[in-house]
Amino acid sequence: MFAISLGDDGAELRPLEPWHAGEFLAHMDRGREYIGQYVALPDRATDLASATAFLQMYADKAAADSGRLYGIWSDGVLVGGVLFVTFDVTFGSCEAGCWLEESAVGRGLITRATRVIIDWAVEERGMHRVEWIAASANTPSINVAKRLGMVREGVQRESYPHRGVRHDMEVWSVLAPEWRRQRETAC
Repeated sequence: MFAISLGDDGAELRPLEPWHAGEFLAHMDRGREYIGQYVALPDRATDLASATAFLQMYADKAAADSGRLYGIWSDGVLVGGVLFVTFDVTFGSCEAGCWLEESAVGRGLITRATRVIIDWAVEERGMHRVEWIAASANTPSINVAKRLGMVREGVQRESYPHRGVRHDMEVWSVLAPEWRRQRETAC
């Protein structure tokens, strides 16, 4: 297994696999309400069997080259993750996403981890377009898209029913040439 350092603060990015189900469930239990404000992940992983099934679904996606799932560990504790919800090599397009426990907010973990996976998708896998879709009210997620240099393309009005509320969803994206330009200017 690999681990990629996310900086000097002890945070690492690693594959999140079915054998992590117990740790993943404990993480969901700690962050269930905060994480679940805008994403359904905590509602899908409510016990060991459903946590294992969710992780297995992404293991199957990885095997089929259609999605990926990575955990963010801080000082050895799983506190969040980033993923490719979709990953279409044929069309060169993918959708990245994230989640994070409240205890880990404000440290730049999601931005740093997402940069790693976008770099990999663009440079290693030849992705041309990376999308980021977030509820309009999810300010932290929208701010990540902005920090990543993504462009806001529009709003899908009331397109996402979650916990009895229909949310407007913003679509953000970055294209490979844009990503490369901003990475070059950051160096």
